[in-house]
Amino acid sequence: MLIAILVILAIAIVLVLIFAGIYNGLVGARNQVKNAWAQIDVQLKRRHDLIPNLTETVKGYMQHERGTLEAVTNARNMAIKAADSGVAAQAKAEGELSQALGRLFAVAENYPDLKASQNFLALQEELTSTENKISFSRQFYNDSVLQYNNKTQMFPSNIIASMAGFKAGEFFEVTDTVEREAPKVSFS
Repeated sequence: MLIAILVILAIAIVLVLIFAGIYNGLVGARNQVKNAWAQIDVQLKRRHDLIPNLTETVKGYMQHERGTLEAVTNARNMAIKAADSGVAAQAKAEGELSQALGRLFAVAENYPDLKASQNFLALQEELTSTENKISFSRQFYNDSVLQYNNKTQMFPSNIIASMAGFKAGEFFEVTDTVEREAPKVSFS
């Protein structure tokens, strides 16, 4: 009788340890997703902070391109507002900002004095570096979401995840077909 109680107690302890291990793994994966999103947020803030300096530098050279500058400013403001609207809304707003910046740099090609400006070149390099960091951060975030989602959807951790209220993470995806297209480069 004592052996049976000890065996049942040992099985219960093992089950509690397995449950705790799986639960802690889910919490760790969820926190990794939050951390990865915070890294994207840091880089997006950096980009948002650089844009006013860029537009001020460009304004003096591009008197006839007011619409392009306004589009960049409006896209930046929309991206900042979308920060609290979830991953999909922010991805869409950031995609629109990237497109507006691309148009700005394309128009800047028509202004040789602007292209030679040290301020413009420094800001352009800074933005390029930031875009690369954003890209790496998005990749890290999506990898973290994949790992987390696998844990919440695979047996046996899916049972614990559903009992504890863990929800699947949302990927940072490009949904705009225009943004998916490769940029067109012309040297004519």
